[in-house]
Amino acid sequence: MFDLAEIIDIPPFSLDRQKKGELFTRALSDLTQYHQQNCHEYNQILQLLGGSKNSFSSIEDIPFIPVRLFKEYELLSVDQAEVIKTMTSSGTTGQSVSKIFLDKYTSTNQTKVLTKLVSSFTGKKRLPMLVIDTKAVLKDRNLFSARGAGILGFSMLGYDVTYALDERMELDWEQINAFIQKHKNEQILLFGFTFMIWEHFYKPLQSKGLQLPFENSILIHGGGWKKLIDEAVDNETYKKRIFEVTGIERIFNYYGMVEQTGSIFMECESGYLHSSIFSDVIIRDYKDFRSLGFGEQGLIQLVSLLPQSYPGHSILTEDIGELLGEDNCSCGRLGKYFKVHGRIKNAEIRGCSDTYAEGKK
Repeated sequence: MFDLAEIIDIPPFSLDRQKKGELFTRALSDLTQYHQQNCHEYNQILQLLGGSKNSFSSIEDIPFIPVRLFKEYELLSVDQAEVIKTMTSSGTTGQSVSKIFLDKYTSTNQTKVLTKLVSSFTGKKRLPMLVIDTKAVLKDRNLFSARGAGILGFSMLGYDVTYALDERMELDWEQINAFIQKHKNEQILLFGFTFMIWEHFYKPLQSKGLQLPFENSILIHGGGWKKLIDEAVDNETYKKRIFEVTGIERIFNYYGMVEQTGSIFMECESGYLHSSIFSDVIIRDYKDFRSLGFGEQGLIQLVSLLPQSYPGHSILTEDIGELLGEDNCSCGRLGKYFKVHGRIKNAEIRGCSDTYAEGKK
């Protein structure tokens, strides 16, 4: 059985296509066989798809399951007694939510990998951290929402973690000003979800004509873009506007989902999302699900080496994406890089930012 310890100390964007392909084909073959043996529902799915092989010639051959299945079934590959944490996806009222069951091994690996990925952008030194959210979202430590899980996961990358919003989702000026004075002239790490930063941080600052002194700092944000696209705000506009009220130039978006927590795809300095040695991306044709080449748009399939307590190692999302290249990004990182173009038509809204925005209506 593949053990993540084999690669945990390797720099996360350092394997070329051949080396990564060999690693992933072996590791994902092991995971597929493991989940088939330990998850009854997953085994049934593979049997309906024509059975399962013990090994595969490439990662494109690894069977995938629709991400929506996690809303319909409780998929576990470990005994319920081993589950230490249950994470739920974001969902508006009336929507079903995904339930992801984590044992200690999987949860620990998620934390290790998230730390390695983000620190490769922010540096190994932990930074004072300002979370653009309310602490009230962290209510049940055993049943995490995607939003709460994201905040707690990223919070491990900083220290003196301070929340910029109060329980009414308004700027907590007392906390913010005290944080700024305490860490004057230091580099700060800011984290939040895309729409919420825009709605509850950028807009109040912009309306008051204020700029916070974060010129030397880093902002990491992720989540749905649907509401911002509706407001004609794209990634470049977002960065420009945030810069106007904070002076932050290093702004990184990330793509990920609760079904594969930890193995996120970070946006590089050139504006592209990158796979790492812990994850990969395949673009599938809408009609026959064949894998597509560079420059073709289709459904995003995500593969990850992290899920062991549940069969989430190869999932077909409801997002539309496009591969742009591999091993040749101008940022210097190896691996595939890509863009996300949105959701398939009639798909449920998902993503912490979109769900929150939808819930406000």
